[in-house]
Amino acid sequence: MNYSPEFKEAMLRRMLPPNNESIKKIAKEEGLSEQTLRNWRDKARKEGYAAPGTDASPDDWSTQDKFLIVVETASLNEAELAEYARKKGLYVEQIKAWKDACMNANGGIAKEAARLNRELKDSQKERKMLEKELQRKEKALAEAAALLVLSKKANAIWGDPEDEK
Repeated sequence: MNYSPEFKEAMLRRMLPPNNESIKKIAKEEGLSEQTLRNWRDKARKEGYAAPGTDASPDDWSTQDKFLIVVETASLNEAELAEYARKKGLYVEQIKAWKDACMNANGGIAKEAARLNRELKDSQKERKMLEKELQRKEKALAEAAALLVLSKKANAIWGDPEDEK
């Protein structure tokens, strides 16, 4: 069955903050299947709306949903942030805490990436040094083999000087 975009939007508003009505309740009242409502909610999440995957409280939302809220509020001033928080049923302090968590998470990743890059460069340098040493040893081995072959040929042609004694 096809539903109008306005109807879908109204159902999404009921599912999302600040209403946070359960899917089961909306489905029962409107005569819709729970799966249809979940599909609409999941589609909204994919389009970038902060739509928690469960009926959980905001502190129990997924990191993806919290990050979407942080992104949505990044350019807002204090008054706009307060209004946004009211509309979504959140506290400004929650949003600020989520923003701090996002900022700190990225800092740890950057340090880890720098450390891994240093390790990679060090291992590449060591590999090159080992390859040079291997080439030097292969040349020395080839030279020793060539001297041995020449020595055997010289002995075959002129005889072994040790046999004459």
